[in-house]
Amino acid sequence: MTAGAEEHEPLISSSVENQRVTYNNSPQDGSTPSGSPRASGGEVTLAIPQSRNYGAIGGTEKVTYTWADVNAFATESRSRNRKFWKFWRSSSERMFQQRKQLLRNVNGAAYPGELLAIMGSSGAGKTTLLNALTFRTPSGVVSSGTRALNGQPATPEALTALSAYVQQQDLFIGTLTVREHLIFQALVRMDRHIPYAQRMRRVQEVIQELALSKCQNTVIGIPGRLKGISGGEMKRLSFASEVLTDPPLMFCDEPTSGLDSFMAQNVIQVLSGLAKKGKTVVCTIHQPSSELYAMFDKLLIMADGRVAFLGSPDQASEFFKELGAACPANYNPADHYIQLLAGVPGREDTTKHTIDTVCTAFAKSEIGCKIASEAENALFQERKISGGWAEAPWSNVVALRARRSPYKASWCAQFRAVLWRSWLSVTKEPMLIKVRFLQTIMVSILIGVIYFGQHLDQDGVMNINGAIFMFLTNMTFQNIFAVINVFCSELPIFIREHHSGMYRADVYFLSKTLAEAPVFATIPLVFTTIAYFMIGLNPAPERFFIASGLAALITNVATSFGYLISCASSSVSMAASVGPPVIIPFMLFGGFFLNSGSVPPYLSWISYLSWFRYGNEALLINQWVGIDSIDCTRENYTCPASGQVVLQTLSFSEKDFTMDVVNMVLLFIGFRFFAYLALLYRTRRGK
Repeated sequence: MTAGAEEHEPLISSSVENQRVTYNNSPQDGSTPSGSPRASGGEVTLAIPQSRNYGAIGGTEKVTYTWADVNAFATESRSRNRKFWKFWRSSSERMFQQRKQLLRNVNGAAYPGELLAIMGSSGAGKTTLLNALTFRTPSGVVSSGTRALNGQPATPEALTALSAYVQQQDLFIGTLTVREHLIFQALVRMDRHIPYAQRMRRVQEVIQELALSKCQNTVIGIPGRLKGISGGEMKRLSFASEVLTDPPLMFCDEPTSGLDSFMAQNVIQVLSGLAKKGKTVVCTIHQPSSELYAMFDKLLIMADGRVAFLGSPDQASEFFKELGAACPANYNPADHYIQLLAGVPGREDTTKHTIDTVCTAFAKSEIGCKIASEAENALFQERKISGGWAEAPWSNVVALRARRSPYKASWCAQFRAVLWRSWLSVTKEPMLIKVRFLQTIMVSILIGVIYFGQHLDQDGVMNINGAIFMFLTNMTFQNIFAVINVFCSELPIFIREHHSGMYRADVYFLSKTLAEAPVFATIPLVFTTIAYFMIGLNPAPERFFIASGLAALITNVATSFGYLISCASSSVSMAASVGPPVIIPFMLFGGFFLNSGSVPPYLSWISYLSWFRYGNEALLINQWVGIDSIDCTRENYTCPASGQVVLQTLSFSEKDFTMDVVNMVLLFIGFRFFAYLALLYRTRRGK
């Protein structure tokens, strides 16, 4: 850099300052509603209610977060995917791994009332550092170092209780409105002793605080299916979900990703406003504009996994100016610093020398020495506490909460909240109820027309048996494919919320299945009512009600199997691909395509797991029991003389009716149990 570049002209125009947001914590008068925007000269003042304690550990209101000697390594085996060869290799070869260092002795601190932005080029280590600070290091990465809260060693439990983490990807139930989503979050996130009225007041405060009043009754939306709120409103909703409990420490991963400049500025204003309330806010950001850069209180510039600078924007300007790399006038400082420290293909040696020079100069600077001193103090406190000299002030509270329950809401409160949300998502999904009932009515009418008015003769026997098996097949495929995407489509949302300590896995599974139970109890009744009498099945009233009950039981067994496929699949496409090949073997052993008496012994175990077999047998017994005579319309042709003969021909027995019902109930319970185990397995894999 030349000396001529060291001009002292303002980097940001004065108009930017007029767009800054200040926050008024004073009580509101009766003329202006709490949280409403008010014009004050060139500023926009958002009135925000006073902070309240919604469950912070030990009454902690402000948190200083420091970290020292944070290192991270990416481990990758040479034969990562060759599991077969791994078995034959020697133990020394299996232990050999290639290690790439992602973070190198990173020190730093984040203070209350400040917005700390972690900047750097792609691959500089921004997200890796944020994951290490939040104890969210992914598999394949090993991190180490000291992390301290107010000078005391931090644990994952304490950090989870004191902080909020806004991830880069926004995940919501798209059929809910903004207000409904926040009400659900308040029910499961807040401490169980907080009254319901206070929770609702907090929801309204957050809606006003984050400027969501205009869209509070708008559905969130599903991309490509259901139009909803904008990207900026969705990001503010993510912040709203996290600040409901008023945490003193917040982490945000790329909060402006995918937003235009106006929305990005709006989001950073929200973070800056939260910091001005006394919160400690840490975020990663990629290539911020000059307007965003002016809003940051502190910068942490990363380069090749090392700290190139940590301090205020003014200190950054002075630091790089002293190094002879001052930012040119009327140029975005963020772009300048990132380009200075970014790797250029073909100039790796020059880039490495620049990074080494900047990082070494910062480590020896007054700011770097001060941060290193605070990091050493945190390291000393950790050794002191781990050696038994002292104890962190919130450790007893965290241990008490862990012994009591890792969740803030009780089991019943979780169940009511998740069931309420699941029921809303079912009733507000336009494709769920209308299309299912329309499909059921159309198929039942079609089957009724094809098999209309069957008589009890030798031709009618075959037709009635075919119609009954069509009953069974339709109830199976229609309902399995109706639920095959229920869990795998919501799996990312469930894993995030479950690991955030919002609700238990059993609560989620039970609520999802119960919310859809009324639909699956009504559909078979509609189908049976239309088709049963059109076909001319057994006209006795009790036989109709038994057939309706059997259809409902078959529907729920098939639904349970669909839940099992959904919970075991990682995606909707995978579930749709796995479903038919797994169902077809059970259908073949249902007694219609293959006589039950001719099943090979080595394949008989499949028939015991087939609800087609039990359902077909039970429905046929219900149809043919009590039929004493069947008309024979053809000569020299084998004709079943009665319903008992029809059952014997199919190797079915009237005595097995009760066991058929019992076995279907057992399959219903068994499939649901294994579906829950599959959900638990996927939960632990996604942790």
